[in-house]
Amino acid sequence: MIDAVVFDFDGLILDTERPVFRAWQEAFDSYGCSLTIADWEAEIGTAGGLDIVGLLQFRAIGPVNVDAMHTRRRARRDELLAAETVRPGVVEWLDGALDLGLPVAIASSSPDAWVHEHLDRLGLRNRFAAIICCGDTLAAKPAPDTYLAACAAIDVAPRSAVAIEDSPHGVTAARRAGLRCVAVPNAITAQLDLSHADLRLESLAHVPIGDVLAQLDATESDSPDSAAGRAGRMAIRAQVRLRQRPTNET
Repeated sequence: MIDAVVFDFDGLILDTERPVFRAWQEAFDSYGCSLTIADWEAEIGTAGGLDIVGLLQFRAIGPVNVDAMHTRRRARRDELLAAETVRPGVVEWLDGALDLGLPVAIASSSPDAWVHEHLDRLGLRNRFAAIICCGDTLAAKPAPDTYLAACAAIDVAPRSAVAIEDSPHGVTAARRAGLRCVAVPNAITAQLDLSHADLRLESLAHVPIGDVLAQLDATESDSPDSAAGRAGRMAIRAQVRLRQRPTNET
């Protein structure tokens, strides 16, 4: 049985991925060079996966004033972030978890201050029983540390929890910690390989939490390539396709 839900934060609850990536892209553009998704993949869902400043200095056509670049980049990032709000389906899943009596936590590779600030802005901070971020004692994903700490904080065995993730690094961390994992990509991570998740949904808005958890409970998650596991995932995907069919509403 699934007894708890552990959410990632960046790109999953709030789409910070596009604003952060776009601000870095514009910084590279301003120095006459480019930054691609293929470059950026190493940094998605983790911390310090890419020496981004070193890459900019290597590719720039002239010297880089690092302090001035960061000042402009952060201002642009914050401008773009201000236009973002909670991703579709997140609030409904939080409500659903509450109705089911399931504790909900966050496991993030971002610093405490970053996650708390955005949760406060979204009015969601008090919806989580624990908020675990990487730091001096907890390694960033794909290490399992934040997921293990989140499960410990809410007193749930990892095997009894499900992680909700948007990135390959995040899925790897959840699986290493022993959690089952549902991948819900954003516009950037939809281009990446999330096949090691137990299940992939295009949006949390398309299927209620109860349906997904019931299906995960009914499948053989310990053997994700088993016939039962494949049948379970096909059933969920069929539900998603049905829910995504256009209606006559305008």
